[in-house]
Amino acid sequence: MTKKLIPTALAAAMLLAGCSLIPTYERPAAPVPTTYPGDPAQPPGQAAANLPWQDFFTDARLAGLIQTALVNNRDLRVSVLNIEQARAQFQIQRSALFPAVGLTGSGSRSSPNPYQAFDSSVGSVSSSYSVNLGFNAWELDFFGRIRALKDQALAQYLATDETRKAVQISLIASVANGWLTLLADDELLEITRQTMVTREESVRLTKMRFDNGVSSELDFQAANSLLETARASYAEQQRARMQDENALALLLGAPVPPDATAGGIKGLDGIKPMPDVPAGLPSDLLAERPDIRSAEQQLIAANANIGAARANFFPRVSLTSSIGTASSEFSGLFDRGSKAWSFAPTVTLPIFDAGSNIATLDSAKAGREIAVAQYEKSIQTAFREVADALAGRATLGEQVRAQRAQADAEAVRFKLSDLRYRNGIASALDLLDAQRSLFTAQQSAVTTRLLQLQNQVTLYRTLGGGWATRDKG
Repeated sequence: MTKKLIPTALAAAMLLAGCSLIPTYERPAAPVPTTYPGDPAQPPGQAAANLPWQDFFTDARLAGLIQTALVNNRDLRVSVLNIEQARAQFQIQRSALFPAVGLTGSGSRSSPNPYQAFDSSVGSVSSSYSVNLGFNAWELDFFGRIRALKDQALAQYLATDETRKAVQISLIASVANGWLTLLADDELLEITRQTMVTREESVRLTKMRFDNGVSSELDFQAANSLLETARASYAEQQRARMQDENALALLLGAPVPPDATAGGIKGLDGIKPMPDVPAGLPSDLLAERPDIRSAEQQLIAANANIGAARANFFPRVSLTSSIGTASSEFSGLFDRGSKAWSFAPTVTLPIFDAGSNIATLDSAKAGREIAVAQYEKSIQTAFREVADALAGRATLGEQVRAQRAQADAEAVRFKLSDLRYRNGIASALDLLDAQRSLFTAQQSAVTTRLLQLQNQVTLYRTLGGGWATRDKG
């Protein structure tokens, strides 16, 4: 009878603990239009979220940098450790559903006369020894409070896992953009070097004409000013290049290898092209963006917290039970007839708590509304990011073409102006203006091409690309 009592009580408790006060979860409607502005054409190809990053970033130099960052980046490492911590927290909360069984041994000797405490010949000294196996204050989850907290911890863990994916996506895009920036820096430095050579020649020619009385000192000083302007730009670009490399090294968690920007044709036109990816519909973002999925798990966690807060209004039943041996003599602990057991249920009914439970429930409901707003904001942010990237894809191509055509036209204009100046037909101001316009046009063409490539990376990221990885096999 004694052996069957505890298992029977446990089984009954398990059967009774089937109530849940968690509100039924309903996903909020997406607060964005059903299509993107302009209803952009959908290029053929695999969805960004399903396209492995190795198939999007096909340049071997960039792929190597991304692989290094995935291994060494500290932010990503922290995200992985956050997952482990959230998993442990979930296991801790889940363990509360089960009794913590332990073995307890105790012994005591007492006497009303302190001088007789260790004199066993005196009859007033009493002794008690016991060894028990059981559990203490195990809460029977009749109203689902513990299970609600367990569900909350599970949702928090899943949200952390989605956050880790979002961090990886952002990391890959940041490495790609940083690498493209370095290539653009090198291209701008080369343009500036060529410009300095050209302007040094102009200064030499103008100085010679000035010494021969053909041109004024005004022309000479104007040419010299443009040369110093180019030198200042070169120093500024060198500094920017070093700082950009430092930023990329921080993302990599390691120094940038020298061959990362070398090989073949230098500049942005020497990289392997990235494929265009279809944007799909805004509703696709709910399943493809890890940050949106993380926000939804946070909402589910807040919803589960309401169930735990509601359960506080109902009685809590806890159970303490044990089975073991007890004896007044230590040597008799395991003798026949020394067996003992205890079964002690406790019921706690909240009557007056000065509004604590009501405030806890109000706080949980407010937390859910906050989570709803954050979830909706994450959708709106994602929609705006994709829409901006699509606007860039629709316009940057034409802007790059036009600015390159302008740079080509300015190059022809400079050659003609230089030729006219050398033959004494054009003034020095015409030549200097042509030099200035060519330098500006070349820089703008490189900067816009960089924006176009970075926009492709941004579109891939905003559509949830960067998490999928090609199977090694």
